[in-house]
Amino acid sequence: MKRSGILNRHLAGALAELGHTDEVLVCDAGMPIPAGPRVVDLAFRAGVPSFAEVLDGLLEELVVEGAVAACEVRDANPAAAALLAGLPGLRLVPHEELKLRSRDARLVVRTGEAAPYANVLLRCGVFF
Repeated sequence: MKRSGILNRHLAGALAELGHTDEVLVCDAGMPIPAGPRVVDLAFRAGVPSFAEVLDGLLEELVVEGAVAACEVRDANPAAAALLAGLPGLRLVPHEELKLRSRDARLVVRTGEAAPYANVLLRCGVFF
């Protein structure tokens, strides 16, 4: 049994399969999930787990070289915007563009977040 880190076996396994430039969509409960990518649905109840909790856990496990989020997050969800601001290479695009780009994600991690625009597309980097 793992001692620490992500304990969900489906999520831990999916993360281990990611490589350089693969993309991971971390999304709120309302984000449309495209057909194609592997999905690990962590949503339990509205707000559980939160976008912040899941993003923090993923950032402890992944090397991230870039990120894309919806520009609407700045006005509609300042708390999520503050979390995203520290991501390397963050680009803000219209929400409709983010939804289109998410079709190319290798993995979707759905949270229980019930606040708007709590979504980000992370691009994996390398540790060396």
